[in-house]
Amino acid sequence: MIKIFDLYFHKRTLTQFLLDMVLLLGSVMVAIYLQVEHSGASTPAVLLPSLLLTGGILLTNGSLGFYQRVHSRSVGQTAARALMCWCLTLPLAYLLFRFSHLQLENGKVFILTLMAGVTLVLMHRVYATHSKATRMMRQRVLIFGTGAAAKHVGKTLQKSDPTVELVGYYAGPNETTKAVSAWGLLSPEQSLTDIVMAEQVDEVVVAVTERRGGSMPLRELLDCKLQGVRVTDIASHFEKTLGQIRLDAVTAGWLIFGDGFKQGWWRTFIKRIFDIICASILIMLALPVMLITAVLIVLESGGPIFYTQERVGLNGRLINVIKFRSMRTDAEKDGKPRWASAVDDRATKVGRVIRKLRIDELPQLFSVLGGAMSLVGPRPERPYFVDQLTQQIPYFAVRQSVKPGVTGWAQVRYHYGATVEDASEKLQYDLYYVKNHSLFLDLVILFETVGVVLMGKGAH
Repeated sequence: MIKIFDLYFHKRTLTQFLLDMVLLLGSVMVAIYLQVEHSGASTPAVLLPSLLLTGGILLTNGSLGFYQRVHSRSVGQTAARALMCWCLTLPLAYLLFRFSHLQLENGKVFILTLMAGVTLVLMHRVYATHSKATRMMRQRVLIFGTGAAAKHVGKTLQKSDPTVELVGYYAGPNETTKAVSAWGLLSPEQSLTDIVMAEQVDEVVVAVTERRGGSMPLRELLDCKLQGVRVTDIASHFEKTLGQIRLDAVTAGWLIFGDGFKQGWWRTFIKRIFDIICASILIMLALPVMLITAVLIVLESGGPIFYTQERVGLNGRLINVIKFRSMRTDAEKDGKPRWASAVDDRATKVGRVIRKLRIDELPQLFSVLGGAMSLVGPRPERPYFVDQLTQQIPYFAVRQSVKPGVTGWAQVRYHYGATVEDASEKLQYDLYYVKNHSLFLDLVILFETVGVVLMGKGAH
């Protein structure tokens, strides 16, 4: 894993991204040079539109999830995403070169040449997404521990990262329970250092819950690290592998003494400027959709068009969240708050559509302009649920240390939650965001939100 701007990327993901960039840029430039009327056209004049189109295609790929480590997706689902990218690339290329200063001999031939190159790149992307990692990309991991935590780490590694070769589990000196299967246990007769060297291990994940009374062979772990082997604790392992801070692995000391949680004035200032600019642009772009939505709501069920609800914002302050009304006016006539569910009989016909496409969230952009919310951050919860979840889930109040957002890391990484268990799972992503939030991570979340909306995932 490689950390860039406080966000972890797998080295295979970066390799695929760079390879796509080279292939796309080469395809676009070849398509241009073949059709430029003046063969002596300067390289900068060709390079600029090529870079813009390549960047647009890569952002589209990223929004559609091509660079996520998702392995439950079928080949057909990946191919459907490739087709969607292909369809979005055509109008993008037309608009870009329609307003460029390049004079093309034959626009149709140019488009055909360009789309042929893009098609080959996307076919390679589908193949690479479902192909096995090469030997150079494989990473050999040994798990120190044999209990339930170690077993969970092993299952997570095998499920989330196909490049990992799990060497096995090495029992700690004081461990008595063996939750892992016998085939995965490494010989206790050899020292940890000897096994690591003999098996050519790249990383050791320490997954023992008890670390006192000689449970940790500190000297051997230090020897492994001095030999160039990465030694990772269980909390850091989940952070970099899954993009979440696991509640069952983290401690208050790890949160306090570790890095991250940067809440300086400069970051706050940059985030505020970013929110104002992006929210203004999105409001102008979404205004026709918002007007049509308002008309449809009135035609189906009359007023009111908007629904205002009290939520908990930054530092526990109460804010009003405005959304397009997607439910009946008597949705909570008994006065008791209820979680929204996947099949909610309170939703109107228009409401089901706008919630699926996240259109009901658009009025919150005005809250972003007003400063009560941010474009990206943990979703604000109702006071009733905050009181309940704060008592039941440790560290839940930590998410209130940053402004709530219209979209967030948990929203693009986890399906819609309607239970305390779902809230606990989403909190693990929110904690990751609070710890590692940056402008770069905000941009990643925004582009992935586009993919979530396009693919209709997660909304109810």
